[in-house]
Amino acid sequence: MLHRAYHAYPPLTSKTGEIVGAVYGVASILISALENVEPSHVMVAWDLPKPTFRHVKYVGYKAQRPKADEEMVQQIPKVKEIIASMGIVQVEQEGYEADDILGTLATQVSRDKFQIPNSNLQTNSNNQIQNSKQVTEVIILTGDQDTMQLVSENVRVLTPAKGANQSILYGPDEVFNKYGVYPEQIVDYKALIGDASDNIPGVSGIGPKGAAELIGKFSSLEGIYQNLTKIPLNQRIKLETGKESAFLSQDLSRIVTDMKLSVQIEEMKCMGLQGESPSTSLGTGLKKKLEELGFKSLVKRIWNDPTSPKGSEGARNQMGLF
Repeated sequence: MLHRAYHAYPPLTSKTGEIVGAVYGVASILISALENVEPSHVMVAWDLPKPTFRHVKYVGYKAQRPKADEEMVQQIPKVKEIIASMGIVQVEQEGYEADDILGTLATQVSRDKFQIPNSNLQTNSNNQIQNSKQVTEVIILTGDQDTMQLVSENVRVLTPAKGANQSILYGPDEVFNKYGVYPEQIVDYKALIGDASDNIPGVSGIGPKGAAELIGKFSSLEGIYQNLTKIPLNQRIKLETGKESAFLSQDLSRIVTDMKLSVQIEEMKCMGLQGESPSTSLGTGLKKKLEELGFKSLVKRIWNDPTSPKGSEGARNQMGLF
């Protein structure tokens, strides 16, 4: 979300001249999510700028990624401050990625059948968000497609709107319609096609269509390699040559769902935007923090403050979530 906000918003500045465009963007996305999803519990997961167990397994993991823009990195502390002022728990853990934190919490919560009270999140026939009383247990808000492997009957992935593309709530059927495989097969799918954004190699010469067909026929990566003699020669040669790469890619692509986390569900209780928690470790409530940063349009949006002019802070270019 931070990366998306940084590139979507102009370089806005605070009263003190600091660049805060990404801070504004993340705040706007979270406010929209909290208003529309109305969760009973909420948390934010962060990556750390340190190697993870995946880097240990494969030195090339994410090696091709350029260094993050310093201007974006400088905004991270203020992004964390504004999230904390919303009373939202933030979790990060050395050696793991944010996806592993999300995967662990989503899996543990859904297995424990933790029930979320009635939500306003619903989709119409085009799978666009509408207001209703559908109950959804776990919703992962992310622009990262890796989390599709976590989708189940109790876990959904919500991708925010981007440009002309509207937000989509992914359940098992939506994942299948997009990739041609089910959520539990996404790891095997990525084992074959790889992932250029993470420098995961996959199997050279096997593309999305071929991968989906192979998995559809043999169910899993293991099933494919147990039935190589039933696969056409040209594909079989690629698979045999790329076997080691395939299983390495499978391992790198799999999100951890059994981390040991100190955070508890009770700590994630959502206070609501107007029920902000000024007693955070940073000691600053949401309204005060927004005012300090000069985000008058967000103050007006939450508290309907008539003194805050509509359209400030580049609100006309605002990245809508729904």
